[in-house]
Amino acid sequence: MKTQVGIIGAGPAGLMLSHLLYLQGIESVILESRSREEIEGTIRAGVLEQGTVDLLNEMGVGERMMREGHFHKGFEFRFNRQGHRIDVHELTGGKYITVYAQHEVIKDLVAARLQAGGTILFNVGDVSLHDVDTSTPKIRYRPDKDGELQEIVCDYIGGCDGFHGPSRPMIPQANRTEYQKVYPHGWLGILVKAPSSVSELVYANHERGFALLSTRSPEVQRFYLQVNPKDDIKEWSDDRIWSELHARLETRDGFQLLEGPIFQKSIVSMRSFVCDPMQYGRLFLAGDSAHIVPPTGAKGLNLAAADVKVLAEGLKSFYATGDSEMLNRYTEICLRRVWLAERFSYRMTNMLHRNPEHTPFEHQIQLAELDYITSSRAASMSIAENYVGLPMGFGS
Repeated sequence: MKTQVGIIGAGPAGLMLSHLLYLQGIESVILESRSREEIEGTIRAGVLEQGTVDLLNEMGVGERMMREGHFHKGFEFRFNRQGHRIDVHELTGGKYITVYAQHEVIKDLVAARLQAGGTILFNVGDVSLHDVDTSTPKIRYRPDKDGELQEIVCDYIGGCDGFHGPSRPMIPQANRTEYQKVYPHGWLGILVKAPSSVSELVYANHERGFALLSTRSPEVQRFYLQVNPKDDIKEWSDDRIWSELHARLETRDGFQLLEGPIFQKSIVSMRSFVCDPMQYGRLFLAGDSAHIVPPTGAKGLNLAAADVKVLAEGLKSFYATGDSEMLNRYTEICLRRVWLAERFSYRMTNMLHRNPEHTPFEHQIQLAELDYITSSRAASMSIAENYVGLPMGFGS
């Protein structure tokens, strides 16, 4: 098989890249190790920047998002048992925060690719990359995870296969630098069948730890608690979870948290990671294969969208004119925005979580930072600008 761009991974990055290329008349093939049912059924968070929403609409895949998504004009910082709203819409000249789950974005993209006749090979196994530093890079794989090896000859490869995929290791260790920060926090996330307790997201700093209120639909809510990442989820009964949520989210004016049946709960660790460069030869990394952010800043899916927008523009220019300047600058353009998003996520994480190594002095500094952000228009504007997302071409 031959194609112009071989894409490894049918997550948001791979699917968006494939559809952006299709809109420019560029062929691609996506290889995915999981089934369609699995990628569409894995429930993930989804806070979309304005630029991501605009991009999905430009791609023609935003109709359901615009119909079913939750469009918020702000969010709340809660500390010292009092809420403080950041009016993002007013501070950024009319931009919104859109809550629309990642697996819903994937459903929309898969449907669009298949309707357009795109090729997505699900359930493949033993995926490997070859000759990525030549003009004819190749991807080998086994269909249905068995049978004889097949090969796809490409002009370029998009490594959109996540942190544990085979793409990033193809950049020789001598050629890449990896930056990592592991946080001493974990997030216990739950899905709850209950009406919403709030109209917008709430980020709470409490002496017992961080908490977050989010939503998935009018009937399903998403809540998070800061816990020890080494905790066993079995140690967290429903009663214990509700007790902590009530304690960390209480306010002086008697906030009421609406309860309901918990039908999913899990604990995830938190870290930051960046690979530099994001390209080698004809291989380009995008999304989690190149960088990871803690979820506090809600930047993961949005960074993937920004990566593939740059990559698609570079490939468009190459196939139209033979000009590879933007492809050559792919790492430079993407990493400038990536590091700014890492900075924002790092700041939000350190400002909102209780670090077991912090002294009482450092906790008071956290509260002073939150006080300044919520009482200074200039500080609020900076937070709002970063939260709704810097321009996708930032740095180009």
